[in-house]
Amino acid sequence: MTRVTVVGGGLAGSEAALQLARRGVACRLVEMRPGVPTPAHRSGRLAEIVCSNSLKSTAAATPGRLLKDELDLLGCRLLACARRAAVPAGAALAVDRDEFSAQVEEAVAAEPLITVERGEVTALPAEPDHLWLLATGPLTGSSLVDALAAATGAPALHFFDAIAPTVTRESLDLDVLYRAARYDKGEADYLNAALDPAQYAAFRAALAAAERAEVQAFDKSDLFAGCQPIEEIAAGGPQSLAFGPLRPVGLEDPRTGRRAHAVVQLRQENRAGTLYGLVGFQTRLKQGAQREVFRMIPGLENAEFVRYGQLHRNFYLDAPRCLGRDFALAARPDVFVAGQMTGVEGYVESIASGLVTAWHVAYRVQGRTLPPLPPATMLGALLGGFLFDTTAARFCPMNANFGLLPELADPVRAKRDRKLAKAERALAELRAWVAVAAA
Repeated sequence: MTRVTVVGGGLAGSEAALQLARRGVACRLVEMRPGVPTPAHRSGRLAEIVCSNSLKSTAAATPGRLLKDELDLLGCRLLACARRAAVPAGAALAVDRDEFSAQVEEAVAAEPLITVERGEVTALPAEPDHLWLLATGPLTGSSLVDALAAATGAPALHFFDAIAPTVTRESLDLDVLYRAARYDKGEADYLNAALDPAQYAAFRAALAAAERAEVQAFDKSDLFAGCQPIEEIAAGGPQSLAFGPLRPVGLEDPRTGRRAHAVVQLRQENRAGTLYGLVGFQTRLKQGAQREVFRMIPGLENAEFVRYGQLHRNFYLDAPRCLGRDFALAARPDVFVAGQMTGVEGYVESIASGLVTAWHVAYRVQGRTLPPLPPATMLGALLGGFLFDTTAARFCPMNANFGLLPELADPVRAKRDRKLAKAERALAELRAWVAVAAA
């Protein structure tokens, strides 16, 4: 009989254990807390929420609603716990943190196929008929990090995350932006926003005055080691941006043949070309400040942000290059990975990752292969598409967003109607998939 050990009792690990039990697979669920604390957690409870208590929007035409609707179709256990622990939050699913953890622990305790153990897992020995499912999150202990480095190679491990904002292509003014590659090297794959001296000065001043996010104490030690935030560069002098990430050399506007005072570049971030990242715009500005300041860039006045810039400790794997499509390590097929370690961001996304990875493990135990999720679903686009897209040289985590979904066969002009149509298509395709996969 195959043994399964789930390491990590957070959102992804708890959902994974419950899904394994639901599919008839016994497992150990090992959580190191409270014996081994983390800098973020305050207790030893399963599924402890340490930041916001919101599990995304419940409003139609939002990615959070679609993701939860899809998880409901797959029988998600933690969403049911969240609804029993819900508190008033308008058009969002928010929970009482303590009650939510209590609901999850009660659900786990009620499953005879789950055995909960307390203690730290420090190694991943390869043993016959034993599968590991790691869901230890961004604060994974150093011993497990070392074990993963040995299995994947150190370059597959990312630590202090420096992420620039990502926007949707459809929200950009392509009449203002122009395509060019610096010095015309290669294809004209970058979108470029030109700033004249007055626009540059106003943008730099807004950056300097914008509100910054607080830095967690456990993030400070190495926060700016590899990449300076855009606002820190701006503080270096009046022309520091123009001689840094906004340098205009080699980026003449083909429409005028002239070089601007400064240029912001946007780089394609997915194969479909629906998402673009602001090059060199790693930042610790608050999200509202990012929207306000970065929309000052010509062509980005109506930019829709699907990922905000951030700088924080966030251990995760280079998923496209070290994981198989079943979320098993390419170098260790007996080790599966779920949750934020795979490169998903957000509570609901972590739950989704735990659920899907558990299904892959259950199918492996049963000698079967889980069919790929439909790419037009939010689950398929994120867990089957984005996480394995090698377009970007450095893989960065992502939330669920409509920019991940393929375009509709029949275009819909109105944004809300377009999102509703994509959601309707996603749920229809997932229902058809479930009828086959869940059999």
